[in-house]
Amino acid sequence: MKRSTSKKKTNWDRVDNLPDSTIRRAIRSDRDAAPELDAAWFKRAKIVVPPPKEAVSIRLDRDVMEWFRKQGRGYQTRINAVLRSYVEAQR
Repeated sequence: MKRSTSKKKTNWDRVDNLPDSTIRRAIRSDRDAAPELDAAWFKRAKIVVPPPKEAVSIRLDRDVMEWFRKQGRGYQTRINAVLRSYVEAQR
């Protein structure tokens, strides 16, 4: 996952001062935007805490580890995701 190298920064002071009506209008006009969450949604929402991960020691080929590490931060999570995909495909 590469991060954007753009030098643009969000002007959070400007965003904080936008009226709700402007924000709602922007959400409605952006077809890629997630819908606005209302009080009813938050009443139905449930907090889901993922189960803790198990620390293990595993021997992997050096080139495999180098490849995952080169992908940057979170490489262990990505290794877990690859293993999970394999397990799901075998079920």
